[in-house]
Amino acid sequence: MNQRTIIVQRDVQADQKADAAVERQRLGNRGTLVVNLLSSPGAGKTTLLEATARHFAGRRSMAVLVGDLETDRDARRLAPLVPTAQLTTGGACHLELPLVQRGLKAIGDPAVDFLFIENVGNLVCPASHDLAEHLRVVLLSTTEGDDKPGKYPKMFRTSQAMLITKLDLLPHVPFSVEAVTEDALRIQPELEVLTNSALDGSGIANWCEFLEQQHQQRLAMYYEPTGNR
Repeated sequence: MNQRTIIVQRDVQADQKADAAVERQRLGNRGTLVVNLLSSPGAGKTTLLEATARHFAGRRSMAVLVGDLETDRDARRLAPLVPTAQLTTGGACHLELPLVQRGLKAIGDPAVDFLFIENVGNLVCPASHDLAEHLRVVLLSTTEGDDKPGKYPKMFRTSQAMLITKLDLLPHVPFSVEAVTEDALRIQPELEVLTNSALDGSGIANWCEFLEQQHQQRLAMYYEPTGNR
């Protein structure tokens, strides 16, 4: 029996990446910064979003798409604060663009300043999928240990910022902010590193200021020279 080897020199995710680029352009054109939040389960993404929504209340508009394998518990926590849609994967370990687009449609495709995508808790699979974000932020809590960047390098290599969470627990856990920062910057030298504790509010103002700067910088390419859209 004859065998033939066919070499297809094409990115298997090329179509998905092209679709994501179109959606990123569409949302950027109307002034919406899409922020993809990634982390292990329990790193504090929902608590961070609650604190962010309260800080921006009356000043900036935002919406949230919440990804989980099952339940809408996190979405119900956020719904009193901002427009929110639950993205239930039914077992899949990551979100993909079509599900994000359906969630955006479910909340009326609002023209907000910030669209946050709370990805499924996982430091592996979500790193490989473009959800049309302009900014990718990986959260790492002090309870997880400071060796995660080296163990999950792709997640940190593909992110633009690392947010160290649950800083209030630092006195009680064997975690070094300096060590984790050094490890992460070895993988991604341009990574922005921030710290916060969403429960006591420390670092939230700096986080929101960072978001405002990113909104201005990353969306500048979508504006005409005069500033008109």
